[in-house]
Amino acid sequence: MCLAVFVGSYIIPEQSKLIWHYLENGRYFVLAVILLFELVAISTVYLAIKGALSKNEDPDLSIEKPIKQYLGEGPVAKLLSFETRMWTYALFSKRVKLENFSGQQHFTYHKKDGAQSNLHGFLFLIAFETPIMHLLLHFIWSPFAANIVTLLTVFGLIFFFAEYRAVSRRPISLVGNNLFIRYGLYQPLVIPLDNIAKIIKNTEFVKRSRFVKRYNYSGYPNVEIELIDPAGKVKSVYIGVDNAEQFISAVLAETSKYNTSCSEQTADAVF
Repeated sequence: MCLAVFVGSYIIPEQSKLIWHYLENGRYFVLAVILLFELVAISTVYLAIKGALSKNEDPDLSIEKPIKQYLGEGPVAKLLSFETRMWTYALFSKRVKLENFSGQQHFTYHKKDGAQSNLHGFLFLIAFETPIMHLLLHFIWSPFAANIVTLLTVFGLIFFFAEYRAVSRRPISLVGNNLFIRYGLYQPLVIPLDNIAKIIKNTEFVKRSRFVKRYNYSGYPNVEIELIDPAGKVKSVYIGVDNAEQFISAVLAETSKYNTSCSEQTADAVF
């Protein structure tokens, strides 16, 4: 938006700038708000990691607790949680351990079809391209535009770096009677085991759809989960994991245990 205002200040005639002068001044306020937002995210990272190290809590809970305490569970809190998670894995990923995540079983996905290696390749491409792009924009367009685009690119590079580190440290887990799908930096998706109609192996390409949620980096997702009750509009969830057979067997085993437990409780209540 700020870049659009900057471009508009050059292409819109002076006599037609009815409100554009206010927008030109307002873009600095917006940039200040974004900078403040990032500083808050970084500060929260420090507090969250400090708490996680002292209590050995689930890293996700350590990040979300201080944010939800002050901001509740609205969209702003979710956005800030994502930002904080990004900085956590970008700066302190070595302190995040898989065994600290909640769950009786954990499953990885970073080796499937070279997912983490592909992210590593993108990191090198972005890092190699950035200085060349900066010089071209600096001499062809303007130094100011070059600085803005470069800053945005560097921010994207930080995101890819955090994602690269998160994929091998943030697992998919069976937590009690729920399946927690943590995938890279994405917000976790929680699926109750009693809401799984079927879970099977998938070998086909999956198109984008509002009724489908996909968690996969490379190749085709190898696990399909069909829901009994849709999560919003989502009826099916497709996941790419390192060992599809092991993952499916574990989920089916836990689902069977849960159904058996529920049946016994129902029988006891009847008698």
